[in-house]
Amino acid sequence: MTGDLCVRGFYKETGMSSEKISVFGGTGFIGGRFCEKYNNNAIKIPRDSRVPQSKQVLYLISTIHNYNVFDDPHLDINTNLTTLIETLEQCKGTDAVFNFVSSWFVYGQTKDLPADEGSNCNPRGFYSITKRCAEQLLISYCETFNIKYRIFRLSNVYGVNATKVSIKRNALQYLANEIVQGRDINLYNAGSDIRDYMHVDDTCRAMMVCMDSAPLNEIINIGSGTPQQIGQVMNYVKEKTKSKSELVPVTPPDFHKKVQVKDMYLDITKLKSLDFTPEKDFWNQIDRIIDISKENGE
Repeated sequence: MTGDLCVRGFYKETGMSSEKISVFGGTGFIGGRFCEKYNNNAIKIPRDSRVPQSKQVLYLISTIHNYNVFDDPHLDINTNLTTLIETLEQCKGTDAVFNFVSSWFVYGQTKDLPADEGSNCNPRGFYSITKRCAEQLLISYCETFNIKYRIFRLSNVYGVNATKVSIKRNALQYLANEIVQGRDINLYNAGSDIRDYMHVDDTCRAMMVCMDSAPLNEIINIGSGTPQQIGQVMNYVKEKTKSKSELVPVTPPDFHKKVQVKDMYLDITKLKSLDFTPEKDFWNQIDRIIDISKENGE
């Protein structure tokens, strides 16, 4: 094996690319952790800049939920579509590889589980629809101007987040915190909803492996591929902490039923083909969230 092949093999094993990566959205939960984890590779692009500073681009600028329509119906459109096109304009005529971070939300409600990259997409809600539209705009733009791309559809990303934890942002940690503190929580559909959770560190490593090894002009699911029932997870937290919290079954509000998905987990065959395996055990990480919640108290 030649020296170059040895080096590439090392990067494939460790998920450590030798290339510099222009990270758009490097201050968010996932982007911030990516920049910390790969600080020697990541170039954190300023919030107001649209100009990449390297060949590899990791684009994470996005809204995060379907509820912005009540406060600002233009926010999802401006953030998820207009800003994306402004950035793509700066990649035109370059050798950029545009790695776009999308979401499982683009699949919408489907009985075709686990959802693979070829599954039908039927998103509902402004966030979900604009993320799918962004994928389609990206593909069309890149094909028109001969720009290479990849699309990463992320599962539910979790981990310990010190700030901005809410039911809409890092909901798993938020609900676990509430139980540790002895407060009651509401569970839609009696907690029967299913999600695919992946730790933020594994998510970052998976994106790095994909940028180093995945085929170009492809969509790739990034998740654990393991379905977890939300109620089961919350019952585990309650029993582990001997909490007096009540897990209250409630009917989802009408808007939630219109735009949210009840069950989702991902087919990760493509990701596995890159020799990627998640390192973080889900239940061990729930224990860590419990421990930190106890330490932090209120």
